[in-house]
Amino acid sequence: MKQNLKVIGEHTNHIFKQNTQITQLGKSGQIHEAVKLFSEMTRKNTVTYNSMISALNKNGKFNDARHLFDNMPRRNLVSWNTMIAGYLHSDRIDEAYRLFVKMPKRDRFSWTLMISYFTRKGELEKARELFDLFPHKRDVAFWNVMIRGYGEKGRIVEARRLFDEMPLRVVVSWNLMLSCYTRNGEMRLGREFFEGMALRDVVSWNLMVDGFIEVGDLDSAWEYFEKTPYPNVVSWVTMLCGLARSGKILEARRLFDQMQNKNVVSWNAMISAYVKDYQIEEAARLFSDMPNRDSFSWTTMIDGYVHVGQLDKARELLNQMPYKDIAAQTAMLSGYIKNKRMDEACQVFNEIAARDIVCWNTMIAGYSQMGRMDKALDLFKEMKDKDLVTWNTMIIGYAQIGEMEEAVKIFNGMKIKNVVSWNSLITGFLQNGLSMDALTSFKLMAHEGITPDHSTFACSLSACANLAALQVGKQMHNKVLKSGHLNDLFVGNALITMYAKCGCILCAQLIFDDLDEVDVISWNSLITGYALNGYGKQAVQLFEQMVSKGLQPDHVTFIGVLSGCSHIGLVDQGLKLFKHMTEIYSIEPMVEHYACIVDMLGRAGMLSEAFEVVRGLKIRANAGIWGALLAACKTRGNLKLGKIAAEQLSEFEPRKTSNFVLLANMQAEAGSWDEVENTRLSMKYTEAEKQLGCSWIEVRHQLHCFQSNMPMQPETAEVYSNLKTLTSQISNLDCVSKSSLLDNL
Repeated sequence: MKQNLKVIGEHTNHIFKQNTQITQLGKSGQIHEAVKLFSEMTRKNTVTYNSMISALNKNGKFNDARHLFDNMPRRNLVSWNTMIAGYLHSDRIDEAYRLFVKMPKRDRFSWTLMISYFTRKGELEKARELFDLFPHKRDVAFWNVMIRGYGEKGRIVEARRLFDEMPLRVVVSWNLMLSCYTRNGEMRLGREFFEGMALRDVVSWNLMVDGFIEVGDLDSAWEYFEKTPYPNVVSWVTMLCGLARSGKILEARRLFDQMQNKNVVSWNAMISAYVKDYQIEEAARLFSDMPNRDSFSWTTMIDGYVHVGQLDKARELLNQMPYKDIAAQTAMLSGYIKNKRMDEACQVFNEIAARDIVCWNTMIAGYSQMGRMDKALDLFKEMKDKDLVTWNTMIIGYAQIGEMEEAVKIFNGMKIKNVVSWNSLITGFLQNGLSMDALTSFKLMAHEGITPDHSTFACSLSACANLAALQVGKQMHNKVLKSGHLNDLFVGNALITMYAKCGCILCAQLIFDDLDEVDVISWNSLITGYALNGYGKQAVQLFEQMVSKGLQPDHVTFIGVLSGCSHIGLVDQGLKLFKHMTEIYSIEPMVEHYACIVDMLGRAGMLSEAFEVVRGLKIRANAGIWGALLAACKTRGNLKLGKIAAEQLSEFEPRKTSNFVLLANMQAEAGSWDEVENTRLSMKYTEAEKQLGCSWIEVRHQLHCFQSNMPMQPETAEVYSNLKTLTSQISNLDCVSKSSLLDNL
């Protein structure tokens, strides 16, 4: 008998060890070894099966786990719960729920699994449905789970109703209800509830302190902190973090020094406060005094050195770190990228053993920002788990270097696109002068059911402005009104520019006047709009209003107002503003400002003065300056200066024939036919180099684009036929008009 018991005991002990080994193999990811051990076992009990099911679930082998579960000789509650837990862990809720319904018997853990899952996912109706079916209504824990779920979703009224219905409450219940108020910013109701609490502990006081900190009421937070009967380390750290986050460094340090029991969180909070305030040396002193450091301590200091540009010290600290933490390495990576030290960034990247998605995206973004899309593409192809940020970064990168075909390829390769993806594509088209493609993308975006945001509208309105597509712009304006983005400053400024460039300056003014808040870009858009439409005096008046309201003009402001002066011949006013730009506002003139001055002087017939401005430039003149001078020379018939301007322009725009045409016309008017012939000879270029002419027209709210080499289309013959008919009718009317005139004479 004793011998038999001994054998049974040995067998039981052996199975127990094997079961434990299966569990450990599953936790460490060695699922194949676990399966092999399970299959080799001659004796298996229910615990063996449960251990194997758990191991398979932990390694994502849910179908294998279910097959094993279905073929178990005997199941207990643990078997059911283990299988359900596996499904829930992988968010396979339907399969988990079906198993739950089939359970012959449920224990408290079974109900907890399902209700907790639904509350955690915010599916509170389903959680409440199960809660109402739960047989043990006096189990406080389940009431607490539901109250927490309602609180996390901000459904305070339902949480309070459930709290009031509780048959039994413990201090945790009271604190959970209090946290519903404090964590949702309802501090008036939270204070009332706190005063009426039947049970309180230090957690209750800490919740009040934290709640007031979150709404920015530090005085009330300090009041409750001081009243806390027996503050614990959480009380001190909560108040310390609040002061530190609010920039009250001295108060935070005073509190820190008073703490008798400082934990690593309190040290980290104080160091983080100094880092955010750019007091890196003080942060470093605290860091060196720390008795114990965690990964956050090291990462905070490394990130701090990165932010103040001390990359060598950051790298030195990273090398000293006793264990490599990916957050610290990524901070170092970002620092090198920000300072365009890509070789060192690559070195850090290669040192990261287990790269996460943030690390990959940071490196790809670095190469994209540097325009090294070949390197970015290599990493993109190597990366296994890409997210939307990865794809969007590649689109932006290709757009920035003008390779929109590659950007479109990346975009088309995306299985899931969000509004940022579409915005990246639309912005890319806009930046590369492809406004028609930008508007087409906006239209396709709507067909895909993606709701545009403020950035989408602003970019699309800019495309309308570039094309002078007024009707499309008006349609876009209506969509903005319906979407509620009208008061978005970014969109409002784009609307001002769109109407101004389409010639509706009064509409632009109305948009400006209706904006709740305007900035320097708003003023610039309107000033430039008035100047563009020939209202130079109004542009100057707007500039004066802007300055009187205390806004500081920038270089764009002066381009607009100087352009306005140029168009209506306000030479003295323009020169005065140009002088004020440098002497009063300390704005260094750019080539665009000089182009306005040259254009202004040229239009006023002051060609010698304009040429002297060009000759005296400290910066290299561009096509805009020489073009303005050439146009003025044509108007005033100054062939000598015109020839100089045309020659200079040919260096900047060698393929632009309009400059040579202008010069040839001037030479013809002067009777210099030999020079005309020479100029025309220099205009010859191969067909391959020819820049295709392009124009567009807006008909019935649709834009139609035409290129000079566009193949004949079915409608073309009809267009030409109608054109001939109209031309004939006009000629006849002209003949009739002339005949009538002769008769009257």
